[in-house]
Amino acid sequence: MGHLSSEQLQAGSYAVVSSPTEAGTVDLIVRRPDIDQREVLTEAELAVGTGMVGDSYVARGDRKTPDGAAHPEAQLNLMNTNAVNLVSDGDRERWPLAGDQLFVDLNLSQANLPTGTRLQLGSAVIEVSAKPHTGCAKFGARFGLDAARWANSSKQERYRGINAMVIQAGTVRQGDAIAKVRPTS
Repeated sequence: MGHLSSEQLQAGSYAVVSSPTEAGTVDLIVRRPDIDQREVLTEAELAVGTGMVGDSYVARGDRKTPDGAAHPEAQLNLMNTNAVNLVSDGDRERWPLAGDQLFVDLNLSQANLPTGTRLQLGSAVIEVSAKPHTGCAKFGARFGLDAARWANSSKQERYRGINAMVIQAGTVRQGDAIAKVRPTS
């Protein structure tokens, strides 16, 4: 399978940055029950402290934490649907290979969703974490080195996506709205 060149990826960047800024949609939900396994779901339960119920996030842990436990700020990975559509060259069947759980039509840039921003999706609320979400070697192998470089090229635009934590447990369904939660005063 061919991969897009740096030039093609850069040319497609406009679609990513022009995504909705206030409210969008959850376009795809993917659970990772084990390493390199993917389940496309129509709905998922999100739980405080553990992320998506049935996902391997907790069991996999994180080699970068002192005790090897799962990083608390990486319970969920979100990627912009225009970004994943670009790196997959329009093949929606390949989206789950990115390794993210939620693919959303929402601008995930630092300017639009700074650390601490809360988002409601379905009956759940999540919070954007400070931990950067970057493309790993598997991402590069699946979509090409140019795609991995492009995805990691802009910390401001967050082409690769964001990490988030579950703040309020709930159910999220494919097609649900995703919107910023306005602080109450």
